[in-house]
Order: sequence, then C-alpha cells, then structure tokens
Amino acid sequence: MMENSENYFYSIKDIRKFEIKIKRSTFFCSLKFVETTKQAKEHISQISNKNKTATHNCWAYIVGDSGTTSHCSDAGEPSGTAGLPMLNTLKKYKTTNIAAVVTRHYGGVKLGIKGLIDAYSESVKQTLEQKKLVKLIKTEIFCITTPYSFNDTLIYQLDKYSGTIINTDYSEAITYVFEVEQKDALKLEKHLLGFQNSGILTYSQNN
Repeated sequence: MMENSENYFYSIKDIRKFEIKIKRSTFFCSLKFVETTKQAKEHISQISNKNKTATHNCWAYIVGDSGTTSHCSDAGEPSGTAGLPMLNTLKKYKTTNIAAVVTRHYGGVKLGIKGLIDAYSESVKQTLEQKKLVKLIKTEIFCITTPYSFNDTLIYQLDKYSGTIINTDYSEAITYVFEVEQKDALKLEKHLLGFQNSGILTYSQNN
C-alpha cells in the first residue's frame, strides 16, 4: 500500500553495542531505545557509571515523534569532536528515540580533531548499521464488515491508504481488521462513513 519514506522516522529495538579500535584507542558505542529525555539521561548515566575508568563517555540523544528534542556532550573531548558528530550521525539516519553513548579508552596516540570526529561518528554509524532500523509508525485499527458483493470495491479503496489487513473473517459477510497509519486515519474514516451512511457496509474504530 502507499508509502512515502520522507515522512518516516526510525529507531531501534532494545540495545545495540559495537566496538572499534582506532590507533590504539578503543571506542565502544551503546545505543538504546528511549521515549523520553529522562530515559535517555538514565541510559547515559548507567553507561558512564559502568565505565568510570574510561577516558571519555561522550553522548547524544534524540527523542520525540519527529526528533524534536536532542542534546549532546563532548564529555571532555575537544569541543565539537564527539557529541555533535554522534548527534549528526543519528540525524543522518532520520532516527529518533535513541540515546547513544560512546566510551573511549585512550591508547596513547592522539587522533587530532578530524580523527576524533570521524571516530565518534563512525562508532555510531557502525552500531546503527548492525541491523535494519525500525520504522516508527502510529496506527489506528478499523473493523470493517462488508457484503461479498462489495468486497472487490472495498479492497480497491483500502489499497489507496497506508495500511494493512491484519485479520479477515468470512461468514455471512466479510469482516476485515484494517490497521492504517494515523496520518490516513481521518481520511479513511470519512470514506468509510460515506459507505456506511449509504448502507453499503458497517465499521467501528479502535483507538
């Protein structure tokens, strides 16, 4: 069914971890799905407390349906070399509801400004790319009952929306459980209401 990738944001499930070594320094990235600033800060604190002996625990997070809230910290690295590259990488992948911490153990060789920027952004990039990102979609459920004679027309109409038939029951009539993206829900409801008012079908909506 219809889809426009530009309207979507992505995230992860659970926790993702990845470690890279660059010129003797070890960079360990931990990503976690979070829904609030509080949860993001809790993840950052947890990782930082576990790695108190590390040279740096740099972090960045994005939360909100459309990535509306974000913050980052270099945690002692030169300004703009750690937190911001991490945050920019999260934004590049159109992610939200993610807290990222990159723990660095210094290996004795300085990386320079560009080297640090590349190292921190690459740490987040590699961790994100471990698995396919999860598309964040808010949906609503419609239960639609139609006579067999109207079935083909109904399926044709439903195909115009960003949704999926998640259950079908065949009895005296056909009942579909249709999950539609929230952005299309109001338009679909008006469409179905017109059919219902005409006596063609019946529907109910579960928010």
